[in-house]
Amino acid sequence: MDAYSLQYSALGVFIVVAVVFPLVPLFLSSLIAPKKPSSVKQSAYECGLESHGDPWGAFKVNYYVYALVFVAFDLEAPFLYAWAVVFHGMPAVVFVEMMVFIAVLVAGLAWAWKKGVLEWR
Repeated sequence: MDAYSLQYSALGVFIVVAVVFPLVPLFLSSLIAPKKPSSVKQSAYECGLESHGDPWGAFKVNYYVYALVFVAFDLEAPFLYAWAVVFHGMPAVVFVEMMVFIAVLVAGLAWAWKKGVLEWR
């Protein structure tokens, strides 16, 4: 076996271990875990209280959109900071690209503002 094949066989062993390693505890727990179902164990549990109403109740989408806007802007802050740290030695085209990126962020902010996503009601 040459060195090239040996590298691929090591990768194959790694993949097999990566697949088998998490499956073994799952399989063992299904064999060893006690199984004593009861009506109390099968009932819905939420924050220590009995559940009321329909589990498929409607939620306001505004909360999710607000969270997505937060995540988008929260993830862009470190990117902008890293860019600002290394900006000194960059060519002018990098500045133009960053202005386009910031324009996209401002457009997203304007859209969210126009839709009323940023108002907490």
